[in-house]
Amino acid sequence: MRAFFHPDQRLHDPQQFMRVGRIRDPKDLPGRIDALIGALAARGIATEAPRDYGLAPALTVHTRPYLDFLASAYERWRALPEAGPEVLPNVSPYWNGRPDWPHRPACRSRSVVAEAGYYLGDLAVPIGPDTWRSALASTHTAAAAADAVLAGAPAAYALCRPSGHHARADRATGFCYLNNSAIAAERLLSRHARVAVLDVDAHHGDGTQEVFYRRADVLTVSIHVDPNDYYPFYIGYADEGGVGEGEGRNINLPLAPGAADAEFHAAVDRAAERIGAFGAEALVVALGYDSHREDPIGLLKVSTEGFRGIGERVRAIGLPTVVVQEGGYQISVIGDCLGQFLHGLLAR
Repeated sequence: MRAFFHPDQRLHDPQQFMRVGRIRDPKDLPGRIDALIGALAARGIATEAPRDYGLAPALTVHTRPYLDFLASAYERWRALPEAGPEVLPNVSPYWNGRPDWPHRPACRSRSVVAEAGYYLGDLAVPIGPDTWRSALASTHTAAAAADAVLAGAPAAYALCRPSGHHARADRATGFCYLNNSAIAAERLLSRHARVAVLDVDAHHGDGTQEVFYRRADVLTVSIHVDPNDYYPFYIGYADEGGVGEGEGRNINLPLAPGAADAEFHAAVDRAAERIGAFGAEALVVALGYDSHREDPIGLLKVSTEGFRGIGERVRAIGLPTVVVQEGGYQISVIGDCLGQFLHGLLAR
């Protein structure tokens, strides 16, 4: 199995985020990377640095005004009087969330304060001096893994950081700036007529759903904590099935808080059936470990060994597969979770 990672992905070093009304220590720490690289090394898998793809992969998913904002926001922010250490929004626009719109128009104001409110969806996506560099490198990692699968590898792993599945076409949210899973899926579509995205992070893949919600060529399936109780709250319900050409192409399988291995595995089995019925020719797995029972912001009770069962079920789907790293914040367990997943996926 080939695996990809760019050292620039270490540079993003958030200092704060808000949760339940308190500014808290960040969870997406650079140390997550070492635990995951260690799990790969234990199986004899060395990471490869992707080539520089520039903006091309990101532009298949994201709008140019949004990318321009991410690239320039920090320097513009620091030029403001009394600016804080990171870009965080203190204003937010009203928008009706029309599902038939692929994205909003560009922000009318060119003030960085206005754009921060427009393009940053919550207080979990601070932009620091190296955020753009890390996020862009993460898209290159996802593109390289997809290219490896297109070249004939049965599976490839993209060690993406920052994560991506909450990122919309024109909005960052939930630790995510650019949607690596969607970028991988778009790349697979260059050769495959139908691609499925299976999101097994504990949080709903709302950004990925939004990107493909009007599309017939991508099936999005997300297994996650019921949004009635868990972030992202406003999206991820079972009745969200797609719109227009995408009707029936989005499947949400919410789980009750406290669900453990048996419930999660049953949901993956249901997802596999739908992926088979869709006729997918290739698969993207958005892999998170925040469903683990020790995750500091998780509500599920999946065991470390439970990730082997997820990997086994992905292997049984039998499609060329790009695995894209998403969340998981208990550093002491995420390496073992990846190791168990790979044991199931690779049957060793």
